[in-house]
Amino acid sequence: MLDVIDLTTLPVFLLLFARITAFLVTLPLFSYQTIPVTFKIGICFFLCMLMVSSIDTAPIMIDYTFIFLLIKEVAVGLIIGLIAYIILSAIQIAGGFIDFQMGFAVANVIDPQTGAQGPLIGQYFYIFALLFLLSVNGHHLLIDGIYFSYDFIPIDGSISFGEDYALFIIQSFNRMFIIAFQMAMPIVGCLFLVDVALGIIARTVPQLNVFVVGLPLKITVSFIVLSFFILLYMTLAKMLFTTMFDTMRMLMRILGGVS
Repeated sequence: MLDVIDLTTLPVFLLLFARITAFLVTLPLFSYQTIPVTFKIGICFFLCMLMVSSIDTAPIMIDYTFIFLLIKEVAVGLIIGLIAYIILSAIQIAGGFIDFQMGFAVANVIDPQTGAQGPLIGQYFYIFALLFLLSVNGHHLLIDGIYFSYDFIPIDGSISFGEDYALFIIQSFNRMFIIAFQMAMPIVGCLFLVDVALGIIARTVPQLNVFVVGLPLKITVSFIVLSFFILLYMTLAKMLFTTMFDTMRMLMRILGGVS
């Protein structure tokens, strides 16, 4: 029995488990609170079992250095998963822009991933994006990302937080807001034209109460535009996923000091 169980791989297994668990805690789709904790722990355990024999590293001893490596692995998993969530949250921001113009800003819903309140249209778009991600096997690419992260950030190596890291995070935030603005622009632009038309009507026909007519009209126009916008939204969602994968890869290169 002792010949079958190689205890020298236990430290490597624990480090793998720390990075993968921290990665899934913040990663979109896998971090949903509605997913049972036992399932999350189980998938992390079996991923570690598959990866422990393929990770090429020197023997690691459980000592004071191991504690620092464990903290490093947790930090790497959290950072990579968090940057993916930040990029994908452009959908929520776009939904917030649309809700504000539609008048749905007061009708927030509970986000099952974070447990906090989120925009109504943002949740609608977010569910479509996750279903699209599953339909193109994007979750396989996310799992591949955490596997190939060891090529950039070795399990026994160190990470660097320099000027390139801070600049890259700022650029990622800028890219996320640009994509959110592109997603919301068709609907927000149409609602802006509706506001202009209501303003003209209010000046020409003072007897008409535009505050009573305006809200149902904007909601109706929004749903009509959304029905045509959904095809364009899928194209933008594809571009968003490409940006998310590229951002994760570039962040791993920066953390690992790979030029």
